[in-house]
Amino acid sequence: MNKIVLGTLSLCTLLLASCDSFLNYNEPQATLSLEQATDPQYVDNVVISAYAVFISAEDINSSFSMWNFDVRSDDAYKGGNGTSDGDVFHQLEISQGILTTNWNINDMWVRLYNCLSRVNTAIDVLNNTDEAKYELKEQRLGEMYFLRAYGHFLLKRLYKNIPFVVKSNMTPDEYNALTNTEYSNNEGWQVIANDLEKAYAVLPVRQEDKGRPTKAAAAALLAKVYLYKAYRQDNPGSHKVTEINAEDLQQVIKYTDPAIYSEGGYGLEADFHNNFRPEPQYENGIESIWAMQYSMNDGTKYGNLNWSYGLIVPNIPGVTDGGCDFYKPSQNIVNAFRTNDSGLPYLDSYNAKDYDKTNENADTRLFLTIGIPGLPYMFNPKYMMSTTSTWSRSNGLYGYYVSFKHNVDPDGGYLIKGSWWGSPMNRIVLRYADVMLMRAEAEAQLGSNLADAMKQVDDLRNRASQSTAMLGNYDLKYGVSMKVRPYNDVPGQDEVLKRVKMERRLEMAMESERFFDLVRWGEAKAVIQKYYDEEAKKCNIYEGAVFSEDKNEYLPIPHEQIAASNGHFKQNIGGW
Repeated sequence: MNKIVLGTLSLCTLLLASCDSFLNYNEPQATLSLEQATDPQYVDNVVISAYAVFISAEDINSSFSMWNFDVRSDDAYKGGNGTSDGDVFHQLEISQGILTTNWNINDMWVRLYNCLSRVNTAIDVLNNTDEAKYELKEQRLGEMYFLRAYGHFLLKRLYKNIPFVVKSNMTPDEYNALTNTEYSNNEGWQVIANDLEKAYAVLPVRQEDKGRPTKAAAAALLAKVYLYKAYRQDNPGSHKVTEINAEDLQQVIKYTDPAIYSEGGYGLEADFHNNFRPEPQYENGIESIWAMQYSMNDGTKYGNLNWSYGLIVPNIPGVTDGGCDFYKPSQNIVNAFRTNDSGLPYLDSYNAKDYDKTNENADTRLFLTIGIPGLPYMFNPKYMMSTTSTWSRSNGLYGYYVSFKHNVDPDGGYLIKGSWWGSPMNRIVLRYADVMLMRAEAEAQLGSNLADAMKQVDDLRNRASQSTAMLGNYDLKYGVSMKVRPYNDVPGQDEVLKRVKMERRLEMAMESERFFDLVRWGEAKAVIQKYYDEEAKKCNIYEGAVFSEDKNEYLPIPHEQIAASNGHFKQNIGGW
């Protein structure tokens, strides 16, 4: 199989209208005319340049994985060497002092709209290409509609009220006339779904080039968009969920149909950890529906490495010198992995005490998701984790846990030092476990098939119990007790939904879904304020932390964008 590596190409400047700021439109510095660009020999280069920007436009401070913004959740601390290290992200983690002028608020906006600008350029080129001369025209258009939907999806989760750039051949005046209130919240989600519907209709079941979306990828993202859309937040004066829409949930059921994914060869990995390994034999496995493709040893100095996780590497003296130790797993998420004597989670009381590995059971996924003092870092006994500054640049302020889903074994040959640390490990954007959880959630909310919802949950728990390839001797050598079992029953609707939500947290921990899930469910205020209050008893950085409902669910619209919009952009609610 070939990889379509999303790196920077020499033709990336071709007819691009990528702007330094979304509204400050610059005339494209074209190197070819439109007639030349629509020549079949050039069209794919324009398309690949649209893929490329989704890697070249992100960086360590604005990762499109959204880890920088997941520090608002109860899954993770900001990390680093203290609150002033990345202070604008500290403000996000305590929901205090956030300014519309903060650089990180504007930076993510600009980077994602630059991505959309390049995608729209590719769409314009494809629309002007003669299908008789370029037989892949419709398929490539489907790929670009998918990318455009993905870019808008990331923006909408962050800012809620955004301008949508979906019109072909827009002039500078049309760009500058866009508003961020043209659509209601529900209508905005439908705009994204419309692009994905077009993609789903034309994308193939399989792609030879890994990195190009398939029909299953379009289905998975459609399911996610409809799931967000189902939790209606259309009151202009509030972010509260006013309705859970059954028709949207039925769309989730439709697009999570297992037949869609089995046709394309997708399913669960035998071992959970296989999704987070850099070795070529594990990349693009059956669970990876769509992933950002990275590489090394491709003839360039560093290869096409993933630098966006560069701040998450711990600072091991003489090994990862310069590691910044950001995005630290919270004690709260560690506690969530505790299991009782039956191998089931403590749904309501998981945080009643801190996990003690010497005398408590834990879900196997804990040890595959989070590095814990007293255990090997990245399963390498050469690097035993401890409660020392090696494993916490903040000397314990942010604890001593380390994320495993973003890191690789320093001795494996896959950790490369440039300006920061990078690796060739793919970042899975859509994986089959997520599809299962979305289906289970829709079924639980509808109450239509609670047995199948529990089957999805139990299948994931059974997979977790078998995911021991890297942990075979942990019980004997390190004294940990791993116990995770299926529920094997079907309770009432409320209990099923509670189980589904917990399973989603455990399975997707540290994949930057948690905060957005809480906002989608309308639970952000209750859950995060409770988290702040509990954390304040242990860590003084959370003293005075207050999550303001109808404000902190979304980022403010950047001041720079409002100022440049000539009155076309409206600030989000919340008194920003």
